[in-house]
Amino acid sequence: MYRYVLFSLFLSVATLDTLLAVRMLLNPSQHKCLKHDSYGGVIVNGHYEASEPVSHQIDIVIKDSKDHLLYKRENIVKGTFAFSTEDYDLFEVCFISHPIPGLHNAAHREIFLDVKHGAEAKNFDLLAKAEKLKPVEAELKRLEALTDEIVRDFNNMHNKSNKMRSTNESTHSRVLYFSVFSMFTLIGFACWQVLYLRRYFKSKKLIE
Repeated sequence: MYRYVLFSLFLSVATLDTLLAVRMLLNPSQHKCLKHDSYGGVIVNGHYEASEPVSHQIDIVIKDSKDHLLYKRENIVKGTFAFSTEDYDLFEVCFISHPIPGLHNAAHREIFLDVKHGAEAKNFDLLAKAEKLKPVEAELKRLEALTDEIVRDFNNMHNKSNKMRSTNESTHSRVLYFSVFSMFTLIGFACWQVLYLRRYFKSKKLIE
């Protein structure tokens, strides 16, 4: 049991990057954006709320790194969203405030945003009811999904490090070739300059 608790704690800490929960204040005519990553084929869902009173209108806009619109709602109070991307990408969640005409000295509003993806975005309670699982079995399902997600994250990190290493090696080779080329160019130019000066001095009969 003790090992089970430790393992659960480790998985919870290791998957903190799958969660994003923030509270922030938004003033009239202000906009704030947050960026988070998503993996190909992995569902991202979220919940948002804007505090009362409605002193200014707030819109929510979610776009990917290519400026494709993933989600948009105007004059929000609270709601949910869900989407997925084809490949690994960074998506941006923006809250945009618009002042209400005729309303002066509008107060700020508090925004709450909770984003989950991967295993954390799945509703394991519904899964347990659908498959008639015991609480322990449902928890094991959740831990299995979290473990798969950790393995996937480590593989992605490994692939990124390999790409960076190959890029560094390629850059190093190019710099080396350029340095060798520059060195031979300078040597060739120096030899040409010596021969040119030698001919010049001979023509002026300064040397034999």
